Amino acid sequence: MSKPPTAAGVPDELRRRLGVPDAVVIGLGAMIGAGIFAALAPAADAAGSGLPLGLALAAVVAYCNATSSARLAARYPASGGTYVYGRERLGDFWGYLAGWAFVVGKTASCAAMALTVGSYVWPGQAHAVAVAAVVGLTAVNYAGVQKSALVTRVIVTVVLAVLAAVAVTALTSGQSDAARLEVGSDASVGGVLQATGLLFFAFAGYARIATLGEEVRDPARTIPKAIPLALGITLVVYAVVAVAVLTVLGPKGLADTALPLSDAAKAAGADWLAPVVRGGAAVAALGSLLALVLGVSRTTLAMARDRHLPHALAVVHPRFKVPHRAELAVGAVVAVVAATVDVRGAIGFSSFGVLVYYAIANASAWTLGPDEGRPPRLIPAVGLAGCLVLAFALPSTSVVSGAAVLAVGGAAYGLRRSIAARRP
Repeated sequence: MSKPPTAAGVPDELRRRLGVPDAVVIGLGAMIGAGIFAALAPAADAAGSGLPLGLALAAVVAYCNATSSARLAARYPASGGTYVYGRERLGDFWGYLAGWAFVVGKTASCAAMALTVGSYVWPGQAHAVAVAAVVGLTAVNYAGVQKSALVTRVIVTVVLAVLAAVAVTALTSGQSDAARLEVGSDASVGGVLQATGLLFFAFAGYARIATLGEEVRDPARTIPKAIPLALGITLVVYAVVAVAVLTVLGPKGLADTALPLSDAAKAAGADWLAPVVRGGAAVAALGSLLALVLGVSRTTLAMARDRHLPHALAVVHPRFKVPHRAELAVGAVVAVVAATVDVRGAIGFSSFGVLVYYAIANASAWTLGPDEGRPPRLIPAVGLAGCLVLAFALPSTSVVSGAAVLAVGGAAYGLRRSIAARRP
């Protein structure tokens, strides 16, 4: 089915420019930084020495979600991700709910990443720096997805170098103590599950690859390759860095710090490395923010095309071939949120919305037939169950606020359908 034309008469379609390396880099940019610099501390506060168990469980759920998403993205290579999959496989309401959960949850993620930039660059003016970061990266995204991929490639390279330096320094320092890694000695089941839900926030970046499906070359081949590659690289990086930080700071020290990797470098006797880590953290969060805004704006575009969001947002720039109105709208909302929220609250709220989003993705993958590239049934089943368990294991404030926002979205959908049904 052809897309509706824009006001300028140009087909409302995006240009396929991204290959496997670009897609992997965008996924890495979204994941690496989000978890290491933002989610480790609250996860350690919940799970204590059970943090590695939470990381492993988050990786299992993320793998199931990634596999389901990759199979669906190969079949439906359009912007919107699970919004499209839910609509096509489960019905219009479930697609809408997935899109709403993603846009709302990832808007909170964008704010968390912007605030992480502010915390590391200028702690006393974190909110102002966060707003400036959102404005700057919105301008980069406006100039085209290839420029975004290039910037992300540079960011990922810098961040991996910084993380490698921290891990080697911590693991080889005289302060490293394997006894700190008596995994589970002070952890409860509820605490580990809560940490898993918070750490899932860090793995959710591979969704950016799927939501860019309309800008990927040969999506049936590229997306299924790029998603597991990005996820696998990220898991290895997370595991090494988490173990290194825990052996230096211990679970309590990690839980109590706002700047875990900087403090780990200092505890390892490498004070010279702390400013480098602060710079790397800011760069990592910028990369994550860049990829997040890309994903949210593409889902906004898809929902606006179907008039679930204002149709004026369903416009692609005739020169840059990006959804420029959606990007500007997303940037404006994120800037407002970043000016008013705190990082830990944003992470919990985001995790709830994203887990609901992936629950719908797994339910959609379950309906695929053998001739449609269906994964083994166990994968979407574990993914669906895992998402629902983790969503409701999050801190109660995150569950209540997340459920309330989803309910508002569902009510808006019902109202719109009711008004449409009354029209002659």
